[in-house]
Amino acid sequence: MAIIIHIDVMLAKRKMSVTELSERVGITMANLSILKNGKAKAVRFSTLEAICKTLDCQPGDILEYKSDEDTQ
Repeated sequence: MAIIIHIDVMLAKRKMSVTELSERVGITMANLSILKNGKAKAVRFSTLEAICKTLDCQPGDILEYKSDEDTQ
């Protein structure tokens, strides 16, 4: 099972830097980096909501599920 994070794609579409997203959402650069690199074990709904609000997108624009069969 793999959850793929597409924050970089949304940042590029919105022409926004990681630093700007971090400041607007109120999340540290370190935690945002962990999330965007797919190393996070969990994400709070409030954080996901703030990211979606800031990037004007839906959770499905940021998160994608791929089964083990798809990733091989």
